[in-house]
This record gives sequence, C-alpha cells and structure tokens, in this order.
Amino acid sequence: MTPAVRIQVQALDPLSGARLGVLETPHGQVPTPAFMPVGTQATVKGLVPDQIKATGARMILANTYHLALRPGAEVVAALGGLHRFMGWDGPILTDSGGFQAFSLAARSTITDHAVTFRSHLDGSLFELSPERAATIQEQLGADVAMCLDHCPALPADKPGVAAAVERTIRWARRSQEVHSRADQSLFAIVQGGPHADLRLECAQALVAMGFEGYAIGGVSVGESREEVHAALEVTTPALPADRPRYLMGVGRPQDVLAAVARGVDMFDCVLPTRNGRNATCLTMTGPVKLRNATHRMSPLPIEEGCDCLACRKHTRAYLRHLFLAKEMLGPILASIHNLRFLERLMERIRQAILEGRFVQLHRELLEALGP
Repeated sequence: MTPAVRIQVQALDPLSGARLGVLETPHGQVPTPAFMPVGTQATVKGLVPDQIKATGARMILANTYHLALRPGAEVVAALGGLHRFMGWDGPILTDSGGFQAFSLAARSTITDHAVTFRSHLDGSLFELSPERAATIQEQLGADVAMCLDHCPALPADKPGVAAAVERTIRWARRSQEVHSRADQSLFAIVQGGPHADLRLECAQALVAMGFEGYAIGGVSVGESREEVHAALEVTTPALPADRPRYLMGVGRPQDVLAAVARGVDMFDCVLPTRNGRNATCLTMTGPVKLRNATHRMSPLPIEEGCDCLACRKHTRAYLRHLFLAKEMLGPILASIHNLRFLERLMERIRQAILEGRFVQLHRELLEALGP
C-alpha cells in the first residue's frame, strides 16, 4: 500500500549528504529540506494561516497533549478535523506528547504502560499511552502522526538512556499495532542521547518495523552542539533513503545547515516565533535585538533584501516603538520576519543542492552567521 506521506528524492549534493526532494501528502506537496512552523495549540502564535503561508511555509506542527486537554480531540474531530478547525489547508504533523513528558517532567510520571500528567490547566490526571496518543492523532486527522516516545533529559547515565530507548521501541510497536488511518502516516522517533551504539540500536529496531518516516529525537534537551552532530552522524545513515527524515526541535540556522549536510529533510522549532515575540529577529549576519536604543532612529528594515511584510513596509525604528509600546503588532511582524528568514534559508539550501554547490553555501553562511 502506498504511504499517505512519502518523499521523492530529486537530487543529491555530490560533496555531502544533502538531498533535495518533495514530500507528497494528502494535503499537498512540500519541497524539502523544509522548515515547519510550530502551532502547538492549533495556532502559530499571533499569525493567521494566510500570513503563515505568505512566509513560504507549507507544513506546520500541532501537539497531541495540548489539543487533547483543550479543546479535546473529540471536539476537533466533530468539527471536521484539525485542518478545518484551524483553517489551514496544507499538511500538518502532530507531535505525540513525548516531548511534554520531558518538558513537564515535574508534572508527569512515566511507566512502561503510559505517561501520566497532572494537567497544567486544572490539575486533573491525564494518561497518555502509546495507543491513546495514536488514537488522538487519528481523531485530529494530521497528515503525519508521531509515535509516543521516551525522551530522557540530559545529562543522564547510560543505563537510564538505554531504558528510554527500549521503552521507545516498545511504544513504537504498540503505536503501530493500533494505527489504522490510511490517509495518515505514522513516523517513529529515534532516541539514544549522546550514545552512538544506543542511537544505532534504536534506529535499526525501528527501521525493521517498517515505519513510513523517521524522526531523530532527543537533540534539544541539554546536549552540546557536538553531541547533536554526532547523533546525526550515526543515525541518519541508518535510516532508509526512501523515507522522510525529520530532526525534531531544531531551528537555529547553523544547526539546520549541519543537519541538511547529513541528509535530513524536515525541521521544526519554536525559535523563530518565540524570538519574534521577544523582539529578537534573525538575519543572515546574526540576530537583531529590536529593543536596543541603537534602532531608535533607524530607517532600515530588519534585514536588507528580505521580502517579508515587516521588511517591505516598516523600519527598525517603528518596530522598536511597537515593542516599547507593548503593541501586539510588534511580535506579529517580528514573527513573520523570522519565519520568512528560515523559509528563505531553506529556499537557498534547496537551490544550492539542485546546483551542486551546497557545501559552498554552507561555508559562506557559517562565515556570515558565526559558528
């Protein structure tokens, strides 16, 4: 049976592992490598779907844990599914809630059966098993559903990481056993922390189960940049070349470039919108902090040559004024710029792979951005 979501690899960079492709989904095509904005609660904070699409984004994220608590998966399903509910007609990926077991560790308990949360909304208990996570994602109707995984906080001793790997493999099998929606692909998540042997063991076990895509998880939980790169070095070659490869929670431009060089196709991160809400804008020569007094009289756009709404219409001086006045338009425009920045970066990456000069672009951008 043809997977609901599949990748067509169109070109390989001759000097690296970078690959150009198209992700085929029930809700349209996504050129890869691709960056996906994060819309945790069925919204990319502060932006309407047309604004998101105008940045160049074609696929977005939402979150199982948060949507299950509010408004409830049954509400979303009754109103026609997540696409109709939030007014987004492009592809959607839903995270499983595994990251919340890490980020809300003080409010959760993990056993072999499930993760039990003490709701951050009202304190009630909410149990999320692999089966329930898969069922909720079928109700939400995303194009890609993620298996529930165990993402250990780092640093952690190797036996603890090994136990998380074993649990992740078992939970992936349980997720696969209940997943039945033909118009939705189920992706598994490779864990293993900084340990190459555990990463390889996890990848090989999950690949043997035949998932329709694979994510590399546990790389935004306290490890060094070097450990992230080492995890990619061992994991990516172990994943099937004909399946999408997704690096979770990474959006820093330098890290995106390093991952693309190792054959990763998909990325997501809250960095562009979170930074935007906090008056920090991404540019090809480093961050611009809009609250700084140096921008008080600046007639410049956030970044020369950027075609986003903020840069086409407004100056740094105006944007600084919006933030100091606590006007909501400031975070909106800065978020639009940051998303467009990452989408422009992905466009340059894709063109460079097509033309066989990704390694050169990688070097040039690192010189501009810094290490």
